[in-house]
Amino acid sequence: MTIAEALREAAARLAATSDTARLDAELLMAHALGVTRSQMLLRHMQAPSPCPFESLVARRAGHEPVAYITGTCEFYGREFRVGPEVLIPRSDSETVIEAALDALGREAGAIVDLGTGSGALLLTLLAERDGFTGIGLDRSEEALRIARDNAQHLGLATRAQFQAGDWTRSDASGDAWYAGLPLADLVIANPPYVEDDADLAPDVRDFEPAGALFAGPEGLDDYRIIVPALPAMLRDGGVAVLEIGATQGEAVRALGEAAGFAVEIRLDLANRPRAAILS
Repeated sequence: MTIAEALREAAARLAATSDTARLDAELLMAHALGVTRSQMLLRHMQAPSPCPFESLVARRAGHEPVAYITGTCEFYGREFRVGPEVLIPRSDSETVIEAALDALGREAGAIVDLGTGSGALLLTLLAERDGFTGIGLDRSEEALRIARDNAQHLGLATRAQFQAGDWTRSDASGDAWYAGLPLADLVIANPPYVEDDADLAPDVRDFEPAGALFAGPEGLDDYRIIVPALPAMLRDGGVAVLEIGATQGEAVRALGEAAGFAVEIRLDLANRPRAAILS
């Protein structure tokens, strides 16, 4: 079977479990070949289909995300390593990046990323703003390892640090959870914000880390900890940009205003609330 024939067969098989069946098949085939998708489409369509492709398609047919199968994901034009220890960066989060870039009025400064996961948000901002350095905080050592690998891969290891931290646990010494962090010009966060009983697609529910998804019955538990701490974390004139769920704009606005911030809600490309800018 040629690659072209295998792709047609795989796309038909994946149509039952994916809205992007053809794209999924092409990404998996390119991964099996060890080439880019563009190279495959231009140069390899009549070559024999590689043996590993069928097993990759079977995994995707079982709802495993393509990014976990290939181990990589593109975000804001850059490739990031991912795995089941971290959330997969999504295009929705590019709204958060755009909001943060708009908020970074200074030429240089410090960024703190809460719940850094793969490091995609922090590392993207550092790549877009040469004068900034940053610290990514995460409670998962596996996530921190992936973030450090991404920093190395992108040539940002000298400007990005990653350290363990968990805002949901009290410090035994009595210090605030953010006590060891430097004052920031920007705090960025994509915290857990999914309601505990949310009906999620199997790709998300069965594969992505629950600890990075769920945040209580309203999905607001982590915001209720993070937002009141922000005034002590930011320099004068500093800004926080938080990713939010589509129904959480007004609730997060109220939390921000109660903490003394002016709050702007930024919409994503689907016109849904996606980023809360606290200044």
